[in-house]
Amino acid sequence: METPETKYAKTADGVHIAYQVTGDAAVDLVLVASGFGLGEIWRGRRSGAFLKRLASFSRLILLDSRGMGLSDHVLDREQQLTLESRMEDVRAVMDAVDSARAILLGLETGFAVAAMFAATLPERTAGLIAYGATARILWAPDYPFGSTQEDVDAEIADVERFWATDKLAREYVESIFPSARDDALEVKDMAAFMRGLGGPGDAAIWARVDSEIDLRELLPSIRVPTLVIHRREDRAVPFEHGRYLAAHTPGAELAELPGGIHMWDVGDDLPSEVERFVATIHQEQIELDRFLATVLFTDIVDSTAVASAAGDLGWATLVERHHHIVRGCLARYRGTEMDTAGDGFFATFDGPARAVRCALAIVVAVRDIGIEIRAGG
Repeated sequence: METPETKYAKTADGVHIAYQVTGDAAVDLVLVASGFGLGEIWRGRRSGAFLKRLASFSRLILLDSRGMGLSDHVLDREQQLTLESRMEDVRAVMDAVDSARAILLGLETGFAVAAMFAATLPERTAGLIAYGATARILWAPDYPFGSTQEDVDAEIADVERFWATDKLAREYVESIFPSARDDALEVKDMAAFMRGLGGPGDAAIWARVDSEIDLRELLPSIRVPTLVIHRREDRAVPFEHGRYLAAHTPGAELAELPGGIHMWDVGDDLPSEVERFVATIHQEQIELDRFLATVLFTDIVDSTAVASAAGDLGWATLVERHHHIVRGCLARYRGTEMDTAGDGFFATFDGPARAVRCALAIVVAVRDIGIEIRAGG
């Protein structure tokens, strides 16, 4: 598989977000992390194999969040790296690739962004997956498995001093790929991955920002299918973090994987677990769309008389304006246009509330052009 082309989406606040798309399956899967370093990520043996596997069963969407990798390295970064702004990075990319709904896979601290997106925009979130993630990084009396502030400060100091060197790359490999601690190629890949993310200042700022995240109040508001994947022997992020996420997210499923690998794996268990969840969500969506769709029919009242009074040109103009109004309302209420015949529309919705609100909106809007419509389902 060739490295996908890197493109850019522009957010509402003017930040350019680098993204890539690969795979042609029916389900969109957005991979969310602090950054991937899109210029380097496909070259790594583990990372490249992992991404290719995900793209085999999804349309895989990758992005570098603002301040990392190939995206804009914005000024006043600590003020612009809120969860809300990073969530908008995801939305901008989804809009750019015409993704109406997607499953979000949040890796490590990227899960915080994915969780904020799911809680805020459930209509655009088909499902949510956490891997190697936490509700927060720091210790608290009711979160005893977090790191101390002293440990976090020491890690940030190492980042600023040794970023992308063999020394720090080797320490990271030993922590996240224990069996590969003496593998020179693994260390080389890790150093390249670090360079692809940005400089030491970028990495240090991200570490400080992420250490302040606390999802504990957000988790109960997530109302989408959620899978938490965590390895029992994860040394970098202890298993208790994953268990906490699953216990405090409504309806979440916890998948315990063996081993101590923290990041992506060349093995089959992690992508297979993701594939299982993706297939389940896709099948459920097909069934819901098939059996729970609400239909809406509309047409113009006394259309024959209106057409006769307006004349051919006037009627054609009126119908064009009517169609524009109806289609605008369908877009607003997420209706799907199924058929149009003359002055009538046939549309479907994923529930009756949106269909009713759309019908009422059309009734009011077309009065401005001097007509009335009938609507039913």
